[in-house]
Amino acid sequence: MKAFHLVGPAPFYTNSFLLISDAGNAVVIDPAAEVQEYDKILKEHGGRLSLILCTHGHYDHVGSAGVLSREWGAKLYCEPADCRGTQLLPLKGSDSGYEEGEVIPLDELSFTVWHTPGHTEGSVVLLCENYLFVGDTVFQGSIGRTDLEGGDSRKMDESLRKFAALPVPAEAQVLPGHGDFSTFGQEAATNFYIKNALRNA
Repeated sequence: MKAFHLVGPAPFYTNSFLLISDAGNAVVIDPAAEVQEYDKILKEHGGRLSLILCTHGHYDHVGSAGVLSREWGAKLYCEPADCRGTQLLPLKGSDSGYEEGEVIPLDELSFTVWHTPGHTEGSVVLLCENYLFVGDTVFQGSIGRTDLEGGDSRKMDESLRKFAALPVPAEAQVLPGHGDFSTFGQEAATNFYIKNALRNA
């Protein structure tokens, strides 16, 4: 597997990730960067985009989803609850939502999915090997906002308790939608919001 980190445009600088399997099939997690940036990497490494996995549907995370899915014939995953066709949640539909605990395979790669509503109704986190893609559910030492369309602070607390109990190695990299990376162990041990949610269970 080859892994690439891309960053979306200002002012949000959304983290986006491109993984290419040993067989050359690729997946984009949160297509926030410019289309040509993905195309350039895929061309340079002989990759074919097969899957697009959205952690949620906010516009700063899905900006290239439509063009990439049409250009490459890639299957687009996003929860139906986050496909509202609004300014904040611009996707009008996706090829598939996610089943709780399902495993999405791509050659030697596999993505395990857990629902984590709170930032949006359709938020998920995705585990691939030692990479945990968390979107805007958890940031380094913080969490995503719950005061936007689809947000719910009660559901976020439930999701944080669930997050802390996920079967994820402590050394797994937590890759959020914005900001710096950390590890699962670090967030479980030191993230104030996760610890607070556990205290209030």
